[in-house]
Amino acid sequence: MRAGQVKQSRIMKLALKSTALAVGMALIAACSPIDRKHGYVPLEEDLADIVPGVDTRDSVVETIGEPSASGVLNASGFYYVESVIRQRGGLEPKTISRELVAINFNDTGTVTGVQRFGLEDGRVIPLQRRVTSSSLEDKTFLRQLLGNLGNFGPGNFIDADN
Repeated sequence: MRAGQVKQSRIMKLALKSTALAVGMALIAACSPIDRKHGYVPLEEDLADIVPGVDTRDSVVETIGEPSASGVLNASGFYYVESVIRQRGGLEPKTISRELVAINFNDTGTVTGVQRFGLEDGRVIPLQRRVTSSSLEDKTFLRQLLGNLGNFGPGNFIDADN
C-alpha cells in the first residue's frame, strides 16, 4: 500500500467511528425520559395550616389556592390533583406519580377533613373526563337530511288505523 492509501484508510476509519459515536449519542438522547408535571398539590406545611372545624371554603382558597376540581354533589369538597407523566422516546407515556388532596366540607362550608392519596399508597386514582358525545358533530344539515332518506318507508306516511 502506498502512504496516501494508508492515510485515506485511517481517515475513513476515523469518520466511521465518529459517525457511529454520533448515532449512538443521538439514540441515547432520544431515549432519555421526559417528565411532564400537570396540576397542583399544596405542600404538607400549607395543609397543616388548615384546621378542621375552624377553616371554611374561603379561608382554604386564601391559604392554599383554588382547587383543581370541586365536588359535583352539593359542592362537598375541594380536590387538588398533580400527576407526573414520563415519556421515553416513542414509547407510550406512563404515569409515574399521581397525588390527590381532598378537603371535605360539611353543609355549612366548614372543613371536616383533609386527606392525601397517591399511587404509592396502593390506591389507584383513575382520572377520566366523561363527556357525552353528540353524533351530530361534523354533519351538516344537508348531510343529516340526506342520511335520513333511507329511514322512511311507505308505512310512515299511510295511517294504518283508518
